Parts: sequence; C-alpha cells; structure tokens
Amino acid sequence: MNRVFRKPGGNELVRSQEAEKVGLWVRRVLSIDGGGIRGIEPAAFLATLEKDLDEPIGSYFDLIAGTSTGGILAIGLAMGLRASELLDLYETRGPIIFREGPERGAGRRWLREKARTFGRQFFRPKHDAEVLRTALHGVLGDRILGDARTRLIIPAWDADRRSVYIYKTAHHPRLKTDYRKPALDAAMATAAAPTYFARHRTVDATGLLDGGVWANNPIGVAAVEATTLLGWPGEDLRILSLGCGEEVYLFNDAAGFKDLGISGLTRLLMDGQSRGAMGMAKLLTGHPHQGNTIHRYATPVPANFFSLDDATKIDRLKGLGVSAARQAQPILEPVFFAAPAAPFEPYHPISAAKGHAA
Repeated sequence: MNRVFRKPGGNELVRSQEAEKVGLWVRRVLSIDGGGIRGIEPAAFLATLEKDLDEPIGSYFDLIAGTSTGGILAIGLAMGLRASELLDLYETRGPIIFREGPERGAGRRWLREKARTFGRQFFRPKHDAEVLRTALHGVLGDRILGDARTRLIIPAWDADRRSVYIYKTAHHPRLKTDYRKPALDAAMATAAAPTYFARHRTVDATGLLDGGVWANNPIGVAAVEATTLLGWPGEDLRILSLGCGEEVYLFNDAAGFKDLGISGLTRLLMDGQSRGAMGMAKLLTGHPHQGNTIHRYATPVPANFFSLDDATKIDRLKGLGVSAARQAQPILEPVFFAAPAAPFEPYHPISAAKGHAA
C-alpha cells in the first residue's frame, strides 16, 4: 500500500512499496560527539571506512551534526574534506594545540610544570585559542558555511543570553543567516570549551562557547532537525552516532566532592546528557522497537585514562578507532555506503551570500 506524506513547502509525495524495498527514501545522518583530542577516535573510525569508498565519506550522508571536536570533524566532512585529512590534522597539530610545556615527562620538572599549568588554568584558559584558530584555518581556509556540500548542524552556546546557538546550513527557507558566516567561526565556537579555550568572538561580535554545554552528543538535535524542520519520517532515518570513548566509572552511594571532583561531576553531567539525547533519538526514529535505525559506536574506556587534552595518547586513540571501524564495516557498509547521498541543494545558494562570489 502506498503512503503519502508532505514535505516542507507543501509538496505531496507518494511513497511506493517498490521505493521502500530499494531504500530510495532512506536518509542517512552522521552525528559526532565532543571530546577534545579524543576526537581522533571518530576521525580514525571514519578514515578507515573511507578507504573502501569512491568518494569522501561525508558525501554519503544527508545530514551531519557535530559538537566541539565532533563539530570540527562535521564541518570538514561537509566541506568535502576526506576523513584522512582531518585525522592528519589531529595527529600533526594536536600536540601543538594542546601543548603543556617542553618538560612533559621529565619527573619532578614535569610535576612542577603541571602545577604551573593548573595555576594558569585556575585564572585563565589552559590553551591558546589562536593556536587552534591557525590550525583550523589551515584546513578550512576562508570557506563559509554556504560552501558545505552536506546539511550541517553545529551546536554552540550563547552564555550572555543563556541560550542555545546552532549553526545551520540553508536547508530550510527560514535559515537565511548562518550560510553567510565563516566556517571557521562555527568551528571555533563549538570547540570553545570553558577553562580550556577562551570564549570565541565571532565576526559579528557574538560571544559563543562550546556546544558541549548542552549537546555534547548531538544525536538528539539531529533527530529533531531531521523529523521536524526537514520533514523526514523518523522510520526513514539511519543514524551513525560516534562517541569519543565512553568512560566506565563507579562511585560510592554517599560520594562527596572529594570522591567525584570536578572531572567526576562533569562526567556525570555529560553522560546523563548523552543518554538523554540517545533516548530522544530512539523515540523519534522508532529504534529499537521498529527497526535498527541507530548505530552507535563509542569504545568503553577507563575513567580518566584519556583526558580531553592529553596528546600523548594519540596513537592509542587512533588504534581504538581503526579497530572499531574494522569490526563495524560489514554492518555499516550496506546501510550507509552503498551509494553517495543525493546532492544537497540549499534554499539560499552561495551566490546570495553578501561579499562572496558565486
């Protein structure tokens, strides 16, 4: 039996059983969590899968969402960069972005340096945002969000107005602003993690913080966007959700601040936020009761083993991503990588962006 549904804009389309059988109506979504330098794991995961594809892996998705380090990856993939290029960025520039001093690993001198680093972080951000900006400009250049070849959702946080701030491509008629903005602004804003980097001031002077404040796992935001603004039926979505490791932890029933500390409290909040987002996405897509619509990969790791800015474990993080992709490839290939997604046609073309050539 044929079904009729309405797309944004009012066009009625008939969905036939034949179309369903060959998967012509499936919409593929990629969602990437935040996690600092631990973003190497999803970068390596995607780069490994990409080796068997004819096109850059981003071209196989209809929508890409990413927060913080995941936002950097999402923007790069949507711009047509290969996952291998982004992995190379993390491997070569990560130790420079998250540098903690030349004496790392030198016994007592290293401990003194760590104490000085903590003192600096107590009064000001731990790392220099300009170093991050230089590294990101090296891969994104002067592109604007309107250059994206895939629909994008990039969460940030406007602390002055205490409100969410989501960068989006022009994938709906009312989205008339963000596509004119520098891609670098979106990447810097979503990655401006408090205490690690200074708040990012955009080209129009808006002060934004890391989207991880409210959507470190952006799968819920992506599922809502897909089913509401884009009008895609939830059962048609296939979501690949990538984490930056999933910390395994336990704490006492009567744990106090001395037991949890700042890192423990942060972990609890982030974990709860992520699980809530996953639950929302499952409800919107009918997973798992009506089909296997969500594919989540986040390697379990010991709590506190991989920190957000420890660049000394890059190889181990890369190895986790490569190994996970090797195991996932037979499952993911028929669902996500049979053919590239249909070309993205924005409602507002790049030629309309002020000061940007057609």
